[in-house]
Amino acid sequence: MDRIESYNLFGESDDLPDVVHCETIAARSVPNDWEFKPHRHARLHQVLMVERGGGTGTFDGETIQLRAGSLANVPPGCVHAYGFERGTEGWVVTVAGELLDEWLSEGEGLRPLLARPAVVEGSRDIARVVRAIFADFETRDFARAHVLRAQVALLAGLVARAIAAAGGATAASETPLQRRFEALVEAHFTEHLPVAEFARRLAVTPTHLSRVMRLATGRPASAAITERIIREARRNLAYSNLSISEIAYALGYQDPAHFSRVFSRATGLSPRAFRQKIDAAG
Repeated sequence: MDRIESYNLFGESDDLPDVVHCETIAARSVPNDWEFKPHRHARLHQVLMVERGGGTGTFDGETIQLRAGSLANVPPGCVHAYGFERGTEGWVVTVAGELLDEWLSEGEGLRPLLARPAVVEGSRDIARVVRAIFADFETRDFARAHVLRAQVALLAGLVARAIAAAGGATAASETPLQRRFEALVEAHFTEHLPVAEFARRLAVTPTHLSRVMRLATGRPASAAITERIIREARRNLAYSNLSISEIAYALGYQDPAHFSRVFSRATGLSPRAFRQKIDAAG
């Protein structure tokens, strides 16, 4: 594989044609011999829950055991792969990332939790909501879309709660400025814009932007930019055959040696050593 495969599911090239899409694990696993190679969905958010059986899931380079009751939160852009035991049963709920963002209220702290891949223990409440979503998905009853939106919003809240509980704490409240800044970083991280330029586009001072980000995340605004670059670098090193120089250029670095220094400072490993570690683990 030269580059990481990036595609939407169900033959759609743009948004989902429905409020949500529901599929059993077996429905797509059987034709693929229960194996899914590394891939990502640029605009889709998935929640997968195992009812019986299990296997392994790999999320942005970290392989995690999946057992009965495991719940996987897979945000847009996360590179993931699965290897299921034959006969595994469970559900996959998929929603367009933009729609999910619209349904989440500002300041409640759900977005930061749901924006990262996580595997946690599910709950009876989550299983009950997933079954309800599947049941309404199959109907064409009056108010179907409204009911599905409400159920998906409830699922998102329960998943975020489970992730917070697994981490031992709830996330800090998210501010509108933080959200706007992170959206800009997502759109422009390969351009290596300084914090001052992001602040100018957001009509705030660099000092105010960094203060808001420190309060929300414990780190300055510059750290969010670097973290996004490093996350993409890790994905490419783990899941593509691009050379380190090609990855550096794709991430906006004119000098691959500079990219290597930045990556080493952030991870404690050179890009080459990181790739060798991933290869050895595989």
